[in-house]
Amino acid sequence: MSEVHRYVVSHVLTFAPAIPNVRKQRKLDPGSQVDGDAETAPRKRKRENDLPPETYKPVEEEEPTEEGKPEKESDGFEDIWKVVDMLNERSKLDTLEDVPNAKEVGRKEVKIECNHQIVIREDLGHVCRVCGMIVRKADTIFDYQWEKESRPRSYLYGTRSKDAGEIVVGNVTVSEDLIALDVAIHPRHAQHIKPHQLEGFEFLVKNLVSDKPGGCILAHAPGSGKTFMIICFIQSFLAKDPSARPLVVLPKGIVGTWKREFQRWQVEDMPVYDFYSVNATKREDQLKILNSWQSNMSILFVGYEQFSKIVCCKGDEITAPVCRDMLLMVPNLLIMDEGHTPRNNETNLQESLSQVRTPRKVVMSGTLFQNHVKEVVSILNLVRPKFLNTGSSRLIARRIMSQVAISGRRIPKDPRKFDKAFAESVEETLLHDENFTRKKHVIRSLKELTEDVIHYYKGDILHELPGLIDFSVFLKLSPRQNELVQKLEGYEYLKRSAVGTALYMHPCLSEMSEAGAADKANILTDATVDTLFESVHVGDGVKAKFFINILKLASSAGEKLLAFSQHILPMKFLERLLVKMFGWHVGMEIFVITGDTSAVDRELAMDKFNNSADSKVLFGSIKACGEGISLVGASRVVILDVHLNPSVTRQAIGCAFRPGQQKKVIVYRLVAAESPEENLHETALKKEGISKLLFESNGPHCTAEDFKLNRVSISNCQDEFLDNNAMRRDIQALYT
Repeated sequence: MSEVHRYVVSHVLTFAPAIPNVRKQRKLDPGSQVDGDAETAPRKRKRENDLPPETYKPVEEEEPTEEGKPEKESDGFEDIWKVVDMLNERSKLDTLEDVPNAKEVGRKEVKIECNHQIVIREDLGHVCRVCGMIVRKADTIFDYQWEKESRPRSYLYGTRSKDAGEIVVGNVTVSEDLIALDVAIHPRHAQHIKPHQLEGFEFLVKNLVSDKPGGCILAHAPGSGKTFMIICFIQSFLAKDPSARPLVVLPKGIVGTWKREFQRWQVEDMPVYDFYSVNATKREDQLKILNSWQSNMSILFVGYEQFSKIVCCKGDEITAPVCRDMLLMVPNLLIMDEGHTPRNNETNLQESLSQVRTPRKVVMSGTLFQNHVKEVVSILNLVRPKFLNTGSSRLIARRIMSQVAISGRRIPKDPRKFDKAFAESVEETLLHDENFTRKKHVIRSLKELTEDVIHYYKGDILHELPGLIDFSVFLKLSPRQNELVQKLEGYEYLKRSAVGTALYMHPCLSEMSEAGAADKANILTDATVDTLFESVHVGDGVKAKFFINILKLASSAGEKLLAFSQHILPMKFLERLLVKMFGWHVGMEIFVITGDTSAVDRELAMDKFNNSADSKVLFGSIKACGEGISLVGASRVVILDVHLNPSVTRQAIGCAFRPGQQKKVIVYRLVAAESPEENLHETALKKEGISKLLFESNGPHCTAEDFKLNRVSISNCQDEFLDNNAMRRDIQALYT
């Protein structure tokens, strides 16, 4: 009896009478499971992953064998048929190269939740009178009022008002010193705020609204709601000081996301300005927007690159210095989203941001540690100048220097040299010191050093999602690929990375990837890539074959897939391969987001991919597509190559594994076994270990084993997509 037959007999005949009740129970409680044999993994998977997109449109192009057939009514067995389709597809992988994908039918999930109606109880706090839930405890409610305090200060732009505690910039009077005596979350926001966001709100109040305000860092995991928390704070901040002018500096690609969130959560009509929606590329146009922002209670969004250009501009335009001074002097609250971007202290970007006069600077980052400890120190200095060399921080930093493993190195007295020596010594200890006890002492001191400046949240809220399985899949290269790998040793790093990434995908891309930057624009066209398929066998490229097989299984099971790479050529190859094999179209089944994608096209692609029943796969440039966007329509993520910065990969995974995800997310990080890519993977793993040591270790109870990958067998990996002969033949090792 075949696998499909066994599944139908054991599940359809056994559980058919109970299906209507099960469906009702699952809608009310998505986490509930049907009682049954624990070994029926496919059935369990479909109970977790059966929720379709919010809107469903039937596939317009029917398969030839289906034409003319009337649409079938729902028989209550959609979940069973999806699993049968997936098992049937899995059985075909060993015999058929190209099989049309099955169609999926679904229905909307019914969500039941309470729209809290808040009443205030002195003994309890904010309580919902409908369900009785304590939305906000009484001891967390602030009761403050505003006062002013004068302090001598010089200004490049603007003049003093009669009140010693204010300055006048243009037509606006801006409070110079704000002492927090009344900052509270708006009742509408209080209904939705999570406990960790409330802690973050209080952390912001403590640092930004005091007699001596200072900057801080919100290092919350991707998808944990940093944007909503900041929006809550900004509006509470403006409610008590309407003359404040918040400035948000961020990657250009997520400006649209922020503006939508502000419109969603704003409690009073407030203008939101940016340079991009009105195409303000000239200084005089930008000055008009800056004047509007300055004259009204409003918020301004500026991209990192644009901000740096304006501040560093040395042109002859008369408006240029005015624009620069307004960006530096008007804001009294500076928010930097994806704040790891200005981590290099030798760039114009960080120098520009450090010139903003307000001490109220907030860095937001889901992946604070990127490549090196020195970058974290640089960001600390951005929000708190000379952080390691002032106050109590100085004493703790020098204590840490006495703890780390230093071979005959003296502690420098010069602040800049000390910062460098500190970062290098800490990183060396965390990376290479075999004494794990010493590592724990250093980590404990680092947490003490930063506890008042960095608010870290590792994302426990994400535990409420259906789940995440993160695989590192080591694939056996084909004979042709093994022949070509040898010549990679003679290339310098960047070229070796580009050529290797293409070669591991398919050997036919090796020669094309060696072309210079000037020629790649002509090479990366549909017509040029299509010529490769005239004499190419997909099986010669192990990563290409793995990707196609996973996509077939995902499509037959009604799941969508994300594919990320740091290079365009491998994604272009796969895109055209899908067009040739399945007859799919870009913009219908296939979507692509790269650094060249406009903001409008980017938003359109995200929306259609998440919500269209026709969409199957989205290809994304891992850096352009990995920051601050939601692609929860996908439940399978394929990382096509190894990025040396592990935080970039974590951001990409966070596009799917974030609030709003209704299915278990399974990630496949593809690694070419016995190739230079293995060394890159090992280096990236060590860097990721530093991040976990700094932010996720469990104090004295953590051990070295907590940060190592675990090898698992395919039979016990909890992913039925991998448990077939076609996949097993190509997988050399599997880790989680």
